[in-house]
Amino acid sequence: MLGLGVNAHASVALGLFGLPLVMPEIERHFGVPLAVAGIIGNAPGIGVLVALVAWGALADRHGERIVLGIGVGLAAVLLAAVAFAGPAWAVIALLALAGAAGSAAMVGGGRIVLRWFQPPERGVAMGLRQVSYTLGMAVAAFVLPPVARAHGLPGVLLVCAAVSLLAAVLAALFLAEPPHSISGAGAEPARSPYRQPALWRVHVTSGLHAVPQIVVSTYGVTCLVGLYGWDTVAAGQLFGLSAVAGAVVRVAVGRWSDRVGLRMRPLMMLTCACLVVLALLVVGTATGGRLGPVALATASVLTVSGNGLAYLTAGELAGPAWAGKVLGTHNTVQNVVAVAVTPLAGTLITGTGYWAAYAAGLACALISLPVIPVRGERRAGSRS
Repeated sequence: MLGLGVNAHASVALGLFGLPLVMPEIERHFGVPLAVAGIIGNAPGIGVLVALVAWGALADRHGERIVLGIGVGLAAVLLAAVAFAGPAWAVIALLALAGAAGSAAMVGGGRIVLRWFQPPERGVAMGLRQVSYTLGMAVAAFVLPPVARAHGLPGVLLVCAAVSLLAAVLAALFLAEPPHSISGAGAEPARSPYRQPALWRVHVTSGLHAVPQIVVSTYGVTCLVGLYGWDTVAAGQLFGLSAVAGAVVRVAVGRWSDRVGLRMRPLMMLTCACLVVLALLVVGTATGGRLGPVALATASVLTVSGNGLAYLTAGELAGPAWAGKVLGTHNTVQNVVAVAVTPLAGTLITGTGYWAAYAAGLACALISLPVIPVRGERRAGSRS
């Protein structure tokens, strides 16, 4: 079941989040400046932020099988339609709709972890589930730039559509309900989990952490090509290798949190490590030295390494009956930040330089330190 959820999310990630890896092709295809190309590349995020809570509520009522089958399948159809769309506004609209449909995989996969695994197992399980995004981005980094070079942007979109369609069929055929009762499952509580301040702080923490993550992932390839003169395919491959490393780190972080029985304290330590790497990235890109590409690759790993801990904590604080809605809200916060940050960062890069955008990400990570709800955190075995 976890494999089906990972496959669905990884497959749809190619079309929803992999387009920034072919940003130079988007610029060339539409003849638009970098800031506009960034909006096109991240247009699926517009739809994602609108639909996540609705998919979560639907998953709470009807389960993951229907949500993943319908949502990811519809995303495949819309991605295929984008390949034949002409005007940039039509492409943005269709990509936004594809994001709204495909976001079902983001909620459904998280609920699988909460429903099929006991609390002391969930760190590793969520780490593996979070690998779905990283895996999808790794495949996108190795596959999409060569496809763009050979077949242009329409070829990229058709490949994304085909992969998503296959994942939707597999989820619809084979996903099932858990055969046993997970501890803490039961009737929906009368009181909303949002009465807990810790849940709000987890959402805000992830929103702040999304800023450096979006800046690095959206404009990293363009930075290597424009600032350092890298070939587009080589730059994509570097990010592909970084995504593979990120997958290993996410699982290791999940295992670490299971062993210590805590989620937020490991997240605090990861944030401190991110601050160091982002500071080196600012210096490297400001000076144009060799430190820049190394710090950029490292930042692409570390900025996403704590996502699973925050996501899992939100679900555990919510409880099984509220998990879909709360996880949908959690991802909505991140995607609202992504939609806002993408054009702002593009404008900042154009006007000042890449170092300024990375400095903004560094500032947001620094602000998150006092927000992370470390004090009073209960151990994982007693959460549900």
